Amino acid sequence: MRSSHLRDLAAALAAVLLFVAAVLVGRHIEDTDGTLFVNWPPLLASWGPHLGPGTPAAVVVAVAVVVYGPGLAARLPWRALLAVACAATMAWTWSLALVDGWHRGVAERLTTRYEYLQVIDRFQDIPATLRHFTEYIVIQGPDHWPAHVAGHPPAATLTFVLLDRIGLGGGAWAGVWCITVGATAVVAVLVTVRALAAEGLARRAAPFLVLAPGAVWMGTSADGYFAAVAAWAVALFALAVTGRRPRMAAFGAGLLFGLTCYLSYGLTLVGVIGLAVLVLGRNRRTVWLPLTAGVIVVPLAFTLAGFDYWEAYHLLVERYNQGAGGVRPYWYWVWANPACTVLVVGLATVAGLVRAGGALLRPRGDGDPGGGHEAGKPVGRHEGPGLLGRPESRLAVLLLAALVAVLAADLSGMSKAETERIWLPFAVWLLAAGAFLPRPRGWLAAQAAVALLVNHLLVTGW
Repeated sequence: MRSSHLRDLAAALAAVLLFVAAVLVGRHIEDTDGTLFVNWPPLLASWGPHLGPGTPAAVVVAVAVVVYGPGLAARLPWRALLAVACAATMAWTWSLALVDGWHRGVAERLTTRYEYLQVIDRFQDIPATLRHFTEYIVIQGPDHWPAHVAGHPPAATLTFVLLDRIGLGGGAWAGVWCITVGATAVVAVLVTVRALAAEGLARRAAPFLVLAPGAVWMGTSADGYFAAVAAWAVALFALAVTGRRPRMAAFGAGLLFGLTCYLSYGLTLVGVIGLAVLVLGRNRRTVWLPLTAGVIVVPLAFTLAGFDYWEAYHLLVERYNQGAGGVRPYWYWVWANPACTVLVVGLATVAGLVRAGGALLRPRGDGDPGGGHEAGKPVGRHEGPGLLGRPESRLAVLLLAALVAVLAADLSGMSKAETERIWLPFAVWLLAAGAFLPRPRGWLAAQAAVALLVNHLLVTGW
């Protein structure tokens, strides 16, 4: 067996051991002092083996992607590949969600006492509610916001308020929205990888993006919707710094990034990925003005409506420390969160990230079995002298940026637990590491197995 394959297996084994350690240590902590506030650490889940109506569909989708995914990704015309990838992602996410049944898996997910739909009727006068939004973040009376409403800027809740206004109210429509929009994140990542690195690498990454273990939490979670908005902000920025019409794409990227920041405070870290895009791009000088113009639109609108972003964030920190976040031990979650992320991205991603690190260190001229040539497409437009002239290195820089964003979120101490859901907007980028792996079908089978085991053995919730 080649040493590179041994390194892949060693990386996967190390990830498994990290997760097992997080389970064992977490179980001990929860049994002795109960400070983790999760039933099945490090996941917010409960043990509950079960089957459901989505089980046969999930198995069929998994087998189809494992058997036919790599070949189709190599042969389909580019636009057809994007459409098929999006449809397959939606099928995978829907089937996993329906393992828990329609009500528990979709229609009731966003209607619990922690969720956004609990406060729809309090937004009858939207401007007035925004002016007084910060008054209900901290727990100091019976009218404080539910956890997810208080924990996010108001654009998150307003999304569901506006859906209700156009006749798409209730948990079922909210679930459909999150799954449908969330599935498009795969397309955004593929567009970005093609623009910044190579079409061949994007094609190799496609099946891994489709068969993401994180789909267990993408359906049904508002964080799947957040992930898609953030991913499209990055994708438009990538098109801006590499395309022929940079100004329009840059404005759209700025607009979506501004919205991203008002969907979740933590997603300001998507800017780290944006910096990597800027480093890898060509049209750097022409994008600043339209990008800035786009970025200020959403913040300006909310500020004029009376919402104070920075006051709200500081109150959120206070609210966070009032609840479980103030009790959960930092020393455990700072390494258990990455262990939890192993389940979200899968063992293939871990092995692919190790190979990506090698691509950054490998001297120019050394081949990489994960390169674009095997997909039957040219390596890409960016090949040239220097480290960042190699498509594999360019993709590795993008992955490194996503890892840095995850590390910053982890060290902040504002992500203790539930990162299987909260870090989805970063995890979707890490999945592209699958492009570096040879013999993709075996790794894809491992990805599917992780998702199916988690979804059928545990009852997830948030």
